[in-house]
Formats: sequence, structure tokens, C-alpha cells
Amino acid sequence: MNASTTSTGAVTFGLLAAWAVHDLEEMATVPRWSRTRVPALRDRHPRIPDRVWRSLGAVDGREFATAVGVMAVIVAAASADGYRTGGRSAFYQASLNGFGLHGLVHLAQAAATRGYTPGVVTSPLLVVPFTLWARGRLRRGGVLRPTRARDVAGGLALAGAATAVSHAVARRIRRSGSRAPSPQRGRAGL
Repeated sequence: MNASTTSTGAVTFGLLAAWAVHDLEEMATVPRWSRTRVPALRDRHPRIPDRVWRSLGAVDGREFATAVGVMAVIVAAASADGYRTGGRSAFYQASLNGFGLHGLVHLAQAAATRGYTPGVVTSPLLVVPFTLWARGRLRRGGVLRPTRARDVAGGLALAGAATAVSHAVARRIRRSGSRAPSPQRGRAGL
């Protein structure tokens, strides 16, 4: 990138910072939203399979926070790779695209549910504007890859896969933590 290191850092590590602020909104709102809004949405949309509603309603605050921690590792890796390559990294650019597109998904979810959904406040105020700004900086620096339909699909797929992996790892961590024997149980036979 033909910009200064500070500018490259703002573009690349800015992704991590913008993501962190956005996910703080989600962490603060997901547990309550799941408890209060999922039952009403289930009644309003009976054609959606029950497994989807059970999945949405089953995420507790600790599991969600664990998933956010896993996602933090992924976003930090993308940001670091972007910094290392001066913004040229395909992983970083796909992550940036996925971040911006996922902000649009939040807006669509809020429109579809006709109300607040976690992440919808920071999406138009931070997620989408940051993505557009960062893409503009990469374009001016001559390192932004041309965006094709498959790149859009790839960005969405990366965001979806990272989300699915984060939640799967969080469930596994939470389950293994709840099955671990307590120190007191281990001493019962002594």
C-alpha cells in the first residue's frame, strides 16, 4: 500500500477495533433479545423450522461471549495478515468485505423482524461506514482487489463460516466445562 504505516494500521487493525465495538453491542443485547423476541418471532413466522428457533433461544450469555472470543482470534488474525501485507492479503480483504456485508445482513434482519436485532445500531453507524472507508483507502493505495460477484459471495461465506465455527467451538468449550468434575467430587473416595 502506498500509504504510511499508520494509515495501513488504521485500515487493517481498524477492522479489529470496529468489530470489537460492534460485538460489544451484540454481547450486551443477545441474551435478553433471545429471551424476549424469539418467542414472538416464532409465533409470527411459523414456517421457520423449530430447530432454528431452539438454536436462537438456546444461546446463553456465557456461550455467546465465548463465541465472540473465538471470533476475536479470527478477526485479529485477518487484521494482522492485512497489516503484514500492507492491506494486500486476500484473507484480510475477504474478512473486510464479509464484515461490511454482515452489517447489511443485520439491517435486513431488523427490517424482516420489524424491530431491533442485536448489532443493528452499530451496523449503519460503524460497520458499513468503516468498511467503505477502508475499501476506499485500499483502492487509493492500489491494493484493493477487484470486487466480483464471487468475491461478494466469498465474503459472506467467510463471515458465515467464521460465525458457525465460533459458535461450534463455544458450545464445545461450554459443554466440556460443564462436564468437568469438580475438585470436591474427585476427593469423595478419599
